[in-house]
Amino acid sequence: MQERLDGTGIGMVTVGFSPPEALAALAGHLGLRGPVLSDEHRDVYRLLGFRRAPILAVYSPGTLLYYARRRLRGHPLPRPVEDTRQMGGDAVTRDATIVRRFAPSSPDDRVTPARLVDAALRVRGRF
Repeated sequence: MQERLDGTGIGMVTVGFSPPEALAALAGHLGLRGPVLSDEHRDVYRLLGFRRAPILAVYSPGTLLYYARRRLRGHPLPRPVEDTRQMGGDAVTRDATIVRRFAPSSPDDRVTPARLVDAALRVRGRF
């Protein structure tokens, strides 16, 4: 995805809510280029108007059944290290102004990287 932005003057910043060490490991695993920032207090999250998922969207009957079966088979249940109801999102900004925001309607509703890059390229073309 990021290579499509090369030479366009468009930068990409990744913001996560994990501690910096965890984000650095994730960035390395995903091959992210550019700044990867930690926003543990979710200041950017709030500024962009992103929200938390309804509890039933995260802990649906199917999800609860999955973990109950794992527990019955003797598998330990993982302890969450972050807010399990937090939904992410994506935004295109220009000069500190949000010009396109992608806010998911559910935890698995995410914009594709290609669509995000297309939006950034369209915004660049308008200015």
